[in-house]
Order: sequence, then structure tokens, then C-alpha cells
Amino acid sequence: MSSLFYICKNLFSLVNVDLFEAYRQSLKIQKLQSSIEKFQTKSYFKGSIGSDLSLTISEVFKGLKKPFLIIFENKETAAFHFNDLEVLLPGESILFYPASYRRPYQIDEIDNVNVLLRSEVLSRINSQTESFIIVTYNDAIFEKVLSKSEIQKNTLKIKIGDSLSVDFVNDILFEYEFSKVDFVTEPGEFSIRGGIIDIFSFSNDKPYRVEFFGDEIESIRTFDIETQLSTGSPIKIQIVPNIEQKLKNEKRVNFLDYINKETQLWVQNINSLIDSTNLLNQKAAIAFKNLSGPLNYSSPKDLFCTSEDFVKHIEKLSLIEFGSDIFFNNGSNGQEVNVSPQPSFNKQFN
Repeated sequence: MSSLFYICKNLFSLVNVDLFEAYRQSLKIQKLQSSIEKFQTKSYFKGSIGSDLSLTISEVFKGLKKPFLIIFENKETAAFHFNDLEVLLPGESILFYPASYRRPYQIDEIDNVNVLLRSEVLSRINSQTESFIIVTYNDAIFEKVLSKSEIQKNTLKIKIGDSLSVDFVNDILFEYEFSKVDFVTEPGEFSIRGGIIDIFSFSNDKPYRVEFFGDEIESIRTFDIETQLSTGSPIKIQIVPNIEQKLKNEKRVNFLDYINKETQLWVQNINSLIDSTNLLNQKAAIAFKNLSGPLNYSSPKDLFCTSEDFVKHIEKLSLIEFGSDIFFNNGSNGQEVNVSPQPSFNKQFN
């Protein structure tokens, strides 16, 4: 969270003015909400800098309660505003959607934490009934995702009272390419001790402990890896494998095709998204050409999006461009604000 936000919040409190209420009543918030409610499919919001953008988005979201997808140019900017939004909207669903690989086809450079975050977002989209905000960036949505039907086909659903045997779950986990270990420490692992199975699914940030009574699920708990203490008692869970595995030939789709059609799209710079997508596709084509070995990799067109595909999908969605470079000819359908950076005060708070 930027220091600017805290400074402004403290200054407003000194003059008995609520910062959030001031934003809520501002003309720019009202215009943005009105634009979205009228489903004006293409508009812009220019001139915002720093945490002003986070405050604006949070107040618009609170007023509308509809899904938001925010695409920033790079990971650093996305992480900055994600941290802001987590503070501004405590208790709300703020999800971060990162890239899964450091470079295309570098299978040995997969980041399990990122795969976990991506899987969690897809799982929430499938099951979430309440509105939420997804924060992402160009490189992350460059990768296609499994279609909803493929994810459903590769998901094991378990709930208390189900009739399942330990052997059946064991076979399914091997089919999902989970590794059997003594103690689970990361996603994609499981262990069996008598009638207890510990499973670290890619759809949750903590592992599950499933206890059997014969061939019936008696209890389900989440637990802490370090202390082994229970942290929750869900009634039902979903076991999802590594859905970012690039060796399979399942049907994959553009992430913009995966989200709910009612989602409000915010894009920082569409031209930047197009340029980075073209560059990443060039790198993917070179990496694919240089691959060797017995593994059957999918081709770049099956795994990654093209800039033309992005533009086609963006045209179908309600969009607010908030960068300095406007891609669509929005005419007067938008607004420009004049936000200045906090000048240096050299610790002279008075």
C-alpha cells in the first residue's frame, strides 16, 4: 500500500472528512458507475495515478457489486494495486491471477505458487456466486486456460458422507499426476496413513486432511503444514490437478472467454497488451521449434492467445480503458481527471 494513501487518509481525518465518503460522492465515481450501469461498452478514465486508481476502483466496485477484471501492463503494477485493493476492500474477494511459467515451454521453471493462484481463480469463477475482483497483467492472460468442461472433467469432488474408498482416491490422484510422499508440503502431493489421506490440491492454499470410516468420508479439514493443526472444517472440497500442464492436448480457451459475460473489464493499455502478446508469441514459436525429446508438447496456437484474439474478445465486453493511450475511439464517452503526485515534504508533517 502506498504511503500516499495513508498520508491522505490522515489529512482527511484531521479536517473531519471521510476519505472514502469524499471519493464515493465525487463526480468521477458517479460517472463511472453510471457508465457501467448503462452498459456503455467502451469508455475511458484518464489522468489517475498511484493509489487514486485503487480508491476509484474500490468505490465503483462497492457501488455496483459486479465482477471486475483489471489488466495491468506488468506484474509490478498489478501487485501494487492488488495490495491496495486488499486493504481498501477487507473481507471482499480480491484475487491475483499471475503467469504460471517464467518463459514459454520452460517446464522446469514452473512456479507452483503461481499455478495454485491461477487454479484458485478458475475454481472461484466456476463456483462463486458473489462478485469479486481479479487483478492480472499482460503476460498472465497470454496463456490460455482449460475450458470449463475440461476442468470439471479433471476435478474430484469430495464431501462428508460420500462413499469413496481410499484405493479409489489413491488411483484418481495418480491419474492426476500427484506425487505420493510421506508428508505434503506443496501443491500436487498427497500422503496416506491408514484411513487418512492428506491432499494438497492446486485449488486451495492449504492442504486437506480427509478421514475415512471404512469406505465413507467421515471428516474433512484444512491444516497448517508447519504445525499440522487444523485451520478449517469444510463440508465439501474440490481436488484439482495442475491445470497449467502443457503436455496434454485438452481444449484451451482465452481467459476472456472463460470469465462471466457480465464482468466489467478494465485495461491499462490495450496497445501494450497487443505488443507484448505479439512478442511473447514470437518467443513461444522459437522455443517450440527448439524443443527436443520424446514429450508431446502442444503447439503455441493451442496454448497461447494472439493479439487478434484479444481484440475480438475485448470488443464483446464492457470496457474501461484507464491508461494514457486510448485504443477504442470513445468520443466523449469517458472522463479525464487531474491527479497530481504527492510532493516531497521531507518528513515535515506539520
